[in-house]
Amino acid sequence: MNAFSLCTREVATCGPQTSIVEAAARMRALHAGDLVVVSEETGARQPVGVLTDRDIVLAVVSPDASPTTLYAGDVMSAPAVLAHGTDDLWMLARRMHLHGVRRLPVVGADGSLVGIVTLDDLLHAAANLLDELRLIAARQQHFEAKRRGDRA
Repeated sequence: MNAFSLCTREVATCGPQTSIVEAAARMRALHAGDLVVVSEETGARQPVGVLTDRDIVLAVVSPDASPTTLYAGDVMSAPAVLAHGTDDLWMLARRMHLHGVRRLPVVGADGSLVGIVTLDDLLHAAANLLDELRLIAARQQHFEAKRRGDRA
């Protein structure tokens, strides 16, 4: 299991020059807690940062802040901590842990955005793995009983 197979392909994005008010409205409309801030200078969407709802709240509540003059590039977490499509579950978890983030934009070989993987995605994958492991033990008992000719 790797980042390509785990990630959500439809990613909510904005540019660094998107106003905080517009970014917040986009998050609300998309029911998203974050936007991946992308640069499209090379013709491809390349992640440069991540803007979370928490980033916006902390920036706007600041005593000297004016929401109408703040932009995504001013308050985003940058540089973006990225995942590569071939990164496995362990690498993704380790990277999140090392950088203290819950979301990793996933990039392809050319560095362009292909998706986003979240802590929830990792938890879901881990829960599925644990469930499969649980089933192994139950199946083993079933086959042992079958070999012995038990009717259980």
